[in-house]
Amino acid sequence: MVLKPEPIFSAIEAIRADWGDLRVILPSPQGRLFHEEMAIDFANDSRTLVFICGHYEGIDARVEQTIPVEEVSIGNYILTGGELPSLVMIDAAIRRVPGVLGDEASLAEESFSSGSLKYPQYTRPEEFRGVKVPDVLLSGNHAAIREWRQSASARNTRQKRPDLVGAGLEPAPTLQK
Repeated sequence: MVLKPEPIFSAIEAIRADWGDLRVILPSPQGRLFHEEMAIDFANDSRTLVFICGHYEGIDARVEQTIPVEEVSIGNYILTGGELPSLVMIDAAIRRVPGVLGDEASLAEESFSSGSLKYPQYTRPEEFRGVKVPDVLLSGNHAAIREWRQSASARNTRQKRPDLVGAGLEPAPTLQK
């Protein structure tokens, strides 16, 4: 199945008439790989974001040849349509919009915000099935907790995503207000 160009052009023209300047995203395995900085860029963009979701074989090539679209991939695999990749990109971007999260400061300690994965997190009880929360986290010493979190984050990254170690990842930029 290849989506015909006529309904896509009609939809884009109608959206542009109502919303003005558009940024058209085409989820595609042929596109640039989606990442945190792109999510922030989407969140900061003043244009209306429009996602064209192809299905099975995609969309008529004349759409890409005529409408300025950005092809974006969420990974090196194939899905039946562009709906799920669109939702992934929208969710990653929308959480960067001020007011969406309860505490915007929490964005600073997430995976990829510092170029590495997040540290392990714990809840109560202090011990569960013989595994205890690290004592430093119960100490109340905020400097020691901060140091433990940085160390645990680095260790977590080395163990789980060694491809990120030394990849020159910069901390994710902050959202413009």
